[in-house]
Amino acid sequence: MKRSELAEYIKETIVDVLQEVSQEDVDTQKAYNDELEKTKELSKDLTEDDDVEPTAKDIKKNDSISTVSRKLQDTTKEMKAVVNKWKKAEGEDKERLLARLKELTKIKKELEGLL
Repeated sequence: MKRSELAEYIKETIVDVLQEVSQEDVDTQKAYNDELEKTKELSKDLTEDDDVEPTAKDIKKNDSISTVSRKLQDTTKEMKAVVNKWKKAEGEDKERLLARLKELTKIKKELEGLL
């Protein structure tokens, strides 16, 4: 079988398989994905409060530049996640997330000062 024939056969096979998928299957998969995202957010909320942030003394202890840089990246990533949750939150939950953002901002500034 020539390469061009093989490529055409693969394309035809893929088209046949994709045509077999119904809209109902697609909708069901979207529903599963939405539920999975909700579950991930809930699990993050449960573990988020258990994390203890390092103090300034802990950060200053002979950390290499790469370690401080990694901590800064992790803090920035967490800040982005908290901001996204803050945008969706209301009431008391929004205030709690704002307080968390303020803590993360302090930590970020300390880490930037070490670099």
